[in-house]
Amino acid sequence: MNNIYEEDLNQRPANHVSQSPLSWLPRAASVYPDKLSVVHGARRFNWAQTFERCRKLAHALTKRGIGKGDTVSIVATNIPAFYESLFGVPATGAVINPINIRLDADAIAFILEHGESKVVFVDTEFSAVVKQAISQLEKKPLLIDIADDQATSHEQIGEIEYEDFIAEGNSDFAWTIPEDEWQSLALCYTSGTTGNPKGVVYHHRGAYLNAIGCALSWNMTHHPVYLWTLPMFHCCGWTFPWTIAALAGTNICLRNINAKDIYDSISQNDVTHFCGAPIVLNFIANASDSEKQPMKKVVEVMTAGAAPPAAVLKAIESQGFHITHTYGLTETYGPAVFNAPQEDWSSLNEDDYAQKLIRQGVRFQVLEDLEVMDPGTMRPVPRDGETIGEIMFKGNVVMKGYLKNPQATAEALAGGYFHSGDLAVMHPDGYVQIKDRSKDIIISGGENISSIEVEEALYKHPEILEAAVVARPDVKWGETPCAFVTKKDPSAPLTEKEVIDYCRDTIAHFKSPKTVVFTELPKTSTGKIQKFKLRKIAEEM
Repeated sequence: MNNIYEEDLNQRPANHVSQSPLSWLPRAASVYPDKLSVVHGARRFNWAQTFERCRKLAHALTKRGIGKGDTVSIVATNIPAFYESLFGVPATGAVINPINIRLDADAIAFILEHGESKVVFVDTEFSAVVKQAISQLEKKPLLIDIADDQATSHEQIGEIEYEDFIAEGNSDFAWTIPEDEWQSLALCYTSGTTGNPKGVVYHHRGAYLNAIGCALSWNMTHHPVYLWTLPMFHCCGWTFPWTIAALAGTNICLRNINAKDIYDSISQNDVTHFCGAPIVLNFIANASDSEKQPMKKVVEVMTAGAAPPAAVLKAIESQGFHITHTYGLTETYGPAVFNAPQEDWSSLNEDDYAQKLIRQGVRFQVLEDLEVMDPGTMRPVPRDGETIGEIMFKGNVVMKGYLKNPQATAEALAGGYFHSGDLAVMHPDGYVQIKDRSKDIIISGGENISSIEVEEALYKHPEILEAAVVARPDVKWGETPCAFVTKKDPSAPLTEKEVIDYCRDTIAHFKSPKTVVFTELPKTSTGKIQKFKLRKIAEEM
């Protein structure tokens, strides 16, 4: 039997175009040419100028032989050249590879070699480490310096400086998007806490959809003023570079991420939105009076990852910020889950409201499925808020896979879902709440202890600034919780016994730390606490 809806109703150029975030840049330049697009200190660009610069960048790369399937890397902080690269590089058909600025030379060398990078843009502040990394490579990529006025180092190691390079390009370069939306767009490496990092490959369709998902979940309207506290190298800035273009907003670059500069920039630029890891919220919440600025209006803040402690959420919201808690991984283009607020939450007291906010939440509109499953049976766990399973994702905002690593790709995408490695419960209302990474769960005397639950208790202590809990080997119990704590006041006479007693008054005794270490916590460049380093210390104690 013929299907009448399939007769002569085919895909044609007029009714089917591949989805790519590159399409939003020419639209912004056409509809809002004079609208401010990028601010960096005294430098100002409008959308017409940003589009022109991106076209020149794309043409200059094309003239150097860069095209489909090539990798172009960038080592830089949040500056205009980085923003432009996220459009100009994929406009050639090439793949943009943002590299974490805190990595050492060996890690950068591995990424450049593994990704077969042909061009590397280098912010001069990171010239020394990139120079060392390049020295390890047999095939040397083209180096292009980015001489930023605010950089602390101005050593140029490249063949040409960025502004001179884009001057080689033509502003009339034909701006095209790929015919195949599955074409690779970006290569983002995982943190690599054990062994070498894995290269996560994004496609145009996923970036397009997740950028929309970020806007929808955050209720972003036209012309937001977005402050770049989140590193652009982290999951391509959680796809927000493309979101801001879609909404014709303004990107406020911020080279140094600290409480004073954040408050100053909010005040000077009338910022409406910014993103950051929980650690960024923590130092804003604990900013000194001299660092703070009066808030003219509520500023929207998106944070992701393990839930910020309830005490931190309460503190930052009391200062004029409104938090949207999200969750995702490099493999899901950054955030793909958000804590969607319900109307009845407004009637809750502060503590109950904060407990609602720390849940990771529900799927983005652009994510097809989100489940907490038993990884052995691939069946959803009961929605009781107690049974622990693994968070699983399905949809267009899941990565293509890991570059040159078919085994890891097959394992991560087995059973029709992406396996996150995060352990969580599913609440009766359908909200997901992380309990731990699979490797961070503490098994003491046969009982599972969530390190996050113990950290929540520690953060409520008035003298504790930061806390992280890992397993410490124990002859009797197998493992016991070991807490690493940073005091708000280093000279405060807080003792190990006082911390342990405080926790025992808050949570079950067997969950309380058996050991407390007062120290600064090691972190990644995105503010995530490096628990693998703490686990090593705990094992050697």
